[in-house]
Amino acid sequence: MTTTTPAVLPVRAQEEDQPVRRRRRGLSPGRALPASRLIGPALLLALWAAASAAGQLDPGAIPAPWTVLRTAGRLWSAGTLPTDILTSLERAAYGFTIGLAAGVVLALAAGLSRVGEALIDGTVNLNRAIPTLGLIPLFILWLGIGEAFKIAIIAIVVYVPIYLNTHSALSGIDSRFVELAEVQGLSRLRFVRQIVIPGALPGFFVGLRLGVTGSWLGLVVLEQINATSGLGYMMFQAQNYGQSDVILVGLLVYGIFGLVSDSAVRLIERRVLSWRRTLSS
Repeated sequence: MTTTTPAVLPVRAQEEDQPVRRRRRGLSPGRALPASRLIGPALLLALWAAASAAGQLDPGAIPAPWTVLRTAGRLWSAGTLPTDILTSLERAAYGFTIGLAAGVVLALAAGLSRVGEALIDGTVNLNRAIPTLGLIPLFILWLGIGEAFKIAIIAIVVYVPIYLNTHSALSGIDSRFVELAEVQGLSRLRFVRQIVIPGALPGFFVGLRLGVTGSWLGLVVLEQINATSGLGYMMFQAQNYGQSDVILVGLLVYGIFGLVSDSAVRLIERRVLSWRRTLSS
């Protein structure tokens, strides 16, 4: 008399070894749709076009989208818009780079050393409590009214959120990982590379997104102070001549830059933190 039990057991063992996929709960929103972030702006643009076509908007105050596009084409053909865009990008890039480096270095110094935290954290929080744009008159006295003070203000706008979120992430690292590193005998460098940096990355990317957005917000104001080029200067000149279509061109360019830069940071974050399970994964 034969039995089939030995043949069945390996099959069952193989089935048990395979990972079991958990069904997604109803509370989870799932993965984001491709280009889903463009749905809102596209809907807003459609409402703007419909209201303009129906005559519900004053063309002198809010020109139609096609009028703004024609104005953008005219400024581009004249060479004014490309020059202003390049100037604004250069200012934002310099200020953002300096602010990024300062925020990361200060956060690591304060997060890895009690002396550093005592010297840095209170100072940064004091700077945070002071409106950054309120520092403009003081920085003009220190650095003059050229490019230096604009870049310095942008750097301050950028480094504060990067420092705060990175330092918060460093402070939130589980102490059990520190104890494990001590048991394993990790060196200071390996401890920073294998535990500190991975633990701080989620907070760093939150601060990075806020810093990117803040750099564009600060640039709008700074380019209207003793500037001879840039998108803010273009908008300021258009305000003097009542050219609302030129102002809207500048605002749309700022909005596009902000959306593109934020999307780029989110894409990098998704790639770097692919190991982290979130609601959208």
